[in-house]
This record gives sequence, structure tokens and C-alpha cells, in this order.
Amino acid sequence: MDKEWKEMTLVEFADELASSAPTPGGGGACAYVAALGVALGRMVAALTTGKEKYADTQEELDEIIVRLEENQKKMIDGIEEDAKGFLPLAEAFALPRETQAEIQHRQMMIEACLLDAARSPINLMKSIVPIVLDLERLTDIGSSIVVSDAGTGVIFCQAAVDAAMLNVYINTKLMSDKMKAMSLNQEARSLQNEVIAIAEDALRTVKKKIKK
Repeated sequence: MDKEWKEMTLVEFADELASSAPTPGGGGACAYVAALGVALGRMVAALTTGKEKYADTQEELDEIIVRLEENQKKMIDGIEEDAKGFLPLAEAFALPRETQAEIQHRQMMIEACLLDAARSPINLMKSIVPIVLDLERLTDIGSSIVVSDAGTGVIFCQAAVDAAMLNVYINTKLMSDKMKAMSLNQEARSLQNEVIAIAEDALRTVKKKIKK
């Protein structure tokens, strides 16, 4: 399909994801799920802003609204960025390997592309950390009637991070440089643990507000 991801309908994107095309794949899906999480946060903010009941935190809310709008765009752009990161790897695996020189060149290209492919989900995880922090804050200062939606946004973002972790592992597993692979895995696990901790705090707040 020649359409850019942002121009696709929901059905078109789902069908493209389901196809045998190399992209979009799991990484692009992660970015899209995170974008939905951000969108839920924006909805909570939209239903809170301007309300007299929440006037004391209006200035902070205004800042969150701006950040969430920017981050939603970043997550949508992340679909394309993930595709750009994966396609060179697919091309590297398709390189000829008839001669020793070709084998060495192919391995060198694969190693470089694996590094980029592992970096892409790590960069996504980094971008999600401030989003989850804003969503957590919205569970405190957002309208109580949509606090469950703030919590749902948190869950979506954590799911995107957990899935991105798998995308890191699938690439680092194939790397020849095991020290570099271990370093990337550790960086990704640290980001995952950070998001999990924030999400747990946010969901505790949500559950307190919605449980009788």
C-alpha cells in the first residue's frame, strides 16, 4: 500500500499490519497503542480544562495539554520511524552470501542494522516515560468522571513499553557483539521498570477513586 500510515483508515492500517508486508510490524503497533494512550489522556484533559472545580491546577493542566498533543504526534510518527529502522535489516538479511567477502559484508551490515533495530524500540520507550508521568498526574488532577480513561491510557502505554521490550530482545539476541547486546537489554529493562513503577502508582490512584 502506497499510503502513509497517517493517511490510512483504522481498517486499512489493521489490514496492512495483518499482511505479509515487512512493515508495519510489532514496533509500529507499539507506537500506535501508545498514541491511543496519549489520546485518552488528552480526552481527560479536555474534559477537565476550564472547569471551576479544577481551577487550582489549570496552569499545570495547560502544560500537560501541550505536551500530550506533541507526544501524540511523536507516537504516530514513531510508526514510520519503526518501519525505517526495520527495512534496512530485512534488506541486509537478503544480501548475497556466496563468497567469503559477501558473507563478511552481509554479517557486518546485519550487525549494524540489528543495532539500529534494537535502538528504535528503546527510543520509543524513552519517549513514553514522560507520557506516563503526565497520565499519572491526570489521575490526580483530571476530572474524576473520566479517571478510568486516564488509567486506561496508562495501561496502553505500559503495554506499548512491554511489547517494545520484546522488540529489543528479538534484535539483541541475533547480535554478535554480546556485550553491546547486554547493554541494550539492560537499558531497555531499566526503562521498562521505570514505566511499570509509574503505572502502578497511577493505577492505585485510579482504583481508589473508582472503587466503593
